[in-house]
Amino acid sequence: MASACTEGLDTGFVALGYAKVAVLGVVQGLTELLPISSTAHMRIVPALLGWQDPGSAFSAAMQLAAVAAVISYFWSDVRGLAFGSIRAAIRRDFGDWNFRFASWLVLGTLPIVAAGLLLAPVLNACGSPLRTLTVIGVSCITMSALLALAEIYSRHKRTLHHATLRDALIIGLAQVGALIPGISRSGSTLTAALFLDFRREEAARFAFLLGLPAITAAGIKELWELHYVSLDAHGWSILLFGLVIASISAFAAIWGLLRILERFSAWPFVVYRGAMGVFLLVAVYLGWLAN
Repeated sequence: MASACTEGLDTGFVALGYAKVAVLGVVQGLTELLPISSTAHMRIVPALLGWQDPGSAFSAAMQLAAVAAVISYFWSDVRGLAFGSIRAAIRRDFGDWNFRFASWLVLGTLPIVAAGLLLAPVLNACGSPLRTLTVIGVSCITMSALLALAEIYSRHKRTLHHATLRDALIIGLAQVGALIPGISRSGSTLTAALFLDFRREEAARFAFLLGLPAITAAGIKELWELHYVSLDAHGWSILLFGLVIASISAFAAIWGLLRILERFSAWPFVVYRGAMGVFLLVAVYLGWLAN
């Protein structure tokens, strides 16, 4: 089904109602922080169930649920970076690790901010060509292959305290790929961190912390856009309901991802993403799913 548009902004989620948005909130929360692409699942699940596409505005706003989950799960890291940086700035101790790392996270965010502003008209447009299942399928297969290579070639030796500005910039550039549906922010940044020889759980930690500024900015921007197009009270209540559900799911997703990476590897995600990409391309080709 086609999405609804409000002054050119995709707001299909409003027509879905609370129950369906609750289901999609769980899906969004779980998949936003796992390296399997939330955008892909937010297109696939409604398509399989015959529901309306909730739209890119919903997916972007739901990223605030991921922010809440990451901050709460990694509170000691976030608190240390925030207060440690402030104390270092007051002391003018710009060589302090907290200050340097926080600065690197900001610098690593600049590439996706610039790319996001340039691509915003295409990404959030109703019927965006980037949200087709074909694009998502190809993206899934591509990231499956890259994540597999990262697992094969990574030495899994480095920790977050070995991080450098170069690492933050490389992972920040990789994060730009997340703007393409199906790539996954978590997937692209985790893959880049693995290629840089970080331990699996440290790679995920680095990826989550570096993603915080961009995810927060994208979510706030989307809320402003929805306010700008005068989303009504009913629409806001549905969105808030979805955010609460997604926040709980996102916290569970972080816990699950770290357990999988610590005890196994990223291979389960490699297999899942590859299979999903092949399924999507076959389903579109055979007409099982509308592109």
